[in-house]
Amino acid sequence: MPSYFLPVFLIASALCEVTVAATPAPPNILLIVADDLGWSDVGWHGGIAKTPHMDELVRTGVELDQHYVQPVCTPTRTALMSGRYPGRFGPHTLSPSNLRAMPLETVTMASALKHQGYYTVQSGKWHLGARSEWGPNVFGFNRGYGSLTGAADPWTHKYRKGPYEDTWHRDGRRIDEEGNATELVAAEVLRRIDEQRSPWFIYVPFHAVHTPVDAPDEYKKIYDGVRFHADPEKHDSRLRLAAMVSQLDAKIGQFVAALERTNQKENTLIIFMSDNGGIESLKNAYVGNVGHSPLNSENDPLRGQKATLYEGGIRVCAFANWPRRLKPHKSTVPMHAVDWLPTIAKLVGFQSALLKWDGIDQMPVLEGKKPDQPRTIYIATPDAWALRHGDWKLISDSRGKSQLFNLATDPYEKTNLGTTEADKLTELKLLLAAEQAKDIKTLPADLVGLPH
Repeated sequence: MPSYFLPVFLIASALCEVTVAATPAPPNILLIVADDLGWSDVGWHGGIAKTPHMDELVRTGVELDQHYVQPVCTPTRTALMSGRYPGRFGPHTLSPSNLRAMPLETVTMASALKHQGYYTVQSGKWHLGARSEWGPNVFGFNRGYGSLTGAADPWTHKYRKGPYEDTWHRDGRRIDEEGNATELVAAEVLRRIDEQRSPWFIYVPFHAVHTPVDAPDEYKKIYDGVRFHADPEKHDSRLRLAAMVSQLDAKIGQFVAALERTNQKENTLIIFMSDNGGIESLKNAYVGNVGHSPLNSENDPLRGQKATLYEGGIRVCAFANWPRRLKPHKSTVPMHAVDWLPTIAKLVGFQSALLKWDGIDQMPVLEGKKPDQPRTIYIATPDAWALRHGDWKLISDSRGKSQLFNLATDPYEKTNLGTTEADKLTELKLLLAAEQAKDIKTLPADLVGLPH
């Protein structure tokens, strides 16, 4: 039986094997995930939106310049919470899905931290199972709030028409609330920070800046006098995107202010990432009145966008900030969302020989050390795969097409070296095949026939 389908008694055994690190004050952990944020949407990349609060956290923290994720949302969130590549749980986790992503017995970041005495909170978008019995509370969170589905209209809080349209909840119970989704999600976080239940873990997967793209007028006023495009519809679309990014930034600024006000800033590890690259234009299919987005995010100079395996789809805006321990610097060491659970587990003293994570402890990298050997990063979709090993990157698809890039000399993936570097191509294909062999190819039996 694969290790990620551990029976309940083995999970209990794993949790009992924990040893607590000898640290007098374990850090609070604030994990923030933006949704569909493009590489060039943010200030520290010279982007289209104003993000002064995040810019400051980058300046005073660790800029994670080569942070990888899956190309779409459910897969990244699965990797982040489980420390496993999403395909290890079945083919449904390789695409956006409202099915339960992980077995209920999975040891998650929340359950590991909860066992270590952390108070665990999730506020925002879940997207790891759209039914209440698959929500955050059954995966280790003391409190869960927001939407269970893959997105929600910022004003109606509704998903797409269908069985999961009404998705807003608190601790798995359906609720209806007035207000903007980003403001509500942030208010929940601020309330939890002020409670000072230290040590705490607060996971904030914002809906911003996923479609439907919109923000309150106060954030649009930030861009008074800016003309994003001559076409009025495209200008309005880009204005809404920029305003939503700035709203996201403002909420993060409020989190920092709350940490400072409550004297928790020095001992809080703040992690920020996007779940995938931005999407450059799209139509709104959600229940509400927000318009389409014909001019949306930017990923330049990276190639590609959300749902692609080029850098623009899988290399994202990310940083870590922890004044007590991390010195400011820019890290160019490749890492992946799958690394955060092993990193945090090691930090707080959670250990178990039963859990074979795909991720690795990246705290030495966060502290400025260089790894001794190249790392392999594996990214799968239903019909295509990417693998990075050192400076080399392979993209392969189900039709047998392969592309090979040297990211050290060609970071924007302009030149396919597959025909001139045959030995390297073969080497990476073998590494890819070894990772593919670990994935589960069939849907779990209890999910067959359920709506996605």
